[in-house]
Amino acid sequence: MFYIQGREIRRVDANGEERTLARYPDGQMTTFTHVSADGKQLCVPTTDEFALDGRNMLTGKPDYNIDDRVQQAGLSSFLRVYDTNTGKEILCEEVEKCWITHVQFNPVDSDLILYNHEWPADEGIRRMWLFDGDKHLRLRTEGQGRSRTDWTCHEMWERDGSSIIYHGGFADGDPYIGRVKPDGTSIQEISLKTGCYRYGHFTVGDPNVLVTDGYYEEEGDKDTWGGDWICRLDVDWDKSDIQWSPLCRNSSSWKSQDAHPHPIIDHSSHFAYFTSDMEGKIAAYRIHLQPSY
Repeated sequence: MFYIQGREIRRVDANGEERTLARYPDGQMTTFTHVSADGKQLCVPTTDEFALDGRNMLTGKPDYNIDDRVQQAGLSSFLRVYDTNTGKEILCEEVEKCWITHVQFNPVDSDLILYNHEWPADEGIRRMWLFDGDKHLRLRTEGQGRSRTDWTCHEMWERDGSSIIYHGGFADGDPYIGRVKPDGTSIQEISLKTGCYRYGHFTVGDPNVLVTDGYYEEEGDKDTWGGDWICRLDVDWDKSDIQWSPLCRNSSSWKSQDAHPHPIIDHSSHFAYFTSDMEGKIAAYRIHLQPSY
């Protein structure tokens, strides 16, 4: 495993042997890291620390608009890639005027790095990007019902690396799920049209199978802004059709990021794991992905 402690990038193996792999530079702050599928590379995104130096101790967030500060001060983020054995920094790619928080190597091609601009003013078109080792490609553009005033988030690779799955909301308020090819072509988006607007996340499993913790309601659900259910979605992208299968209530309060269910699917695609504080403390739970199990 790899984790950040202060400015140290640390590596620890299953036997508990630990060492400092590298240090990222002073004047930078870091966020979520990602390891390539072959285990040889670690991407650590960093941002000029002036972007985030005004945290309100009550809210945990700055009182100012981060994107405004990044744009006006001309701040940058950096895609830093380290060799997981030697700790050598093998890439430092500057991305101007953005705040990057999420990075993901393509599962079958480590030369492709998916990344985001966090909380941009024009989230409909500036959230999702791909770096191919040479060029930076915007993955969602305006047109065909898409607008810069939409919102877009939680992008992730499909398991075969052929497409990127994401979700968000159109400017008219309807939520959607989307899929786009790594070259920015073949953008497909399906309006959920469930009549439910509780926030949630989506994660990928086998081809055309997603799991979500939002956008589904039944009578008796808790009055939370986030979803109360873990659901399986079988998606027919060509027909813009989704089959919803509720698996169980997550019953989380959604009071913190730790209590957000954030479902993930195991490598076998048999189970989904999620977190919840339904029993008064945050714990991890497992549910079988077959609705009739």
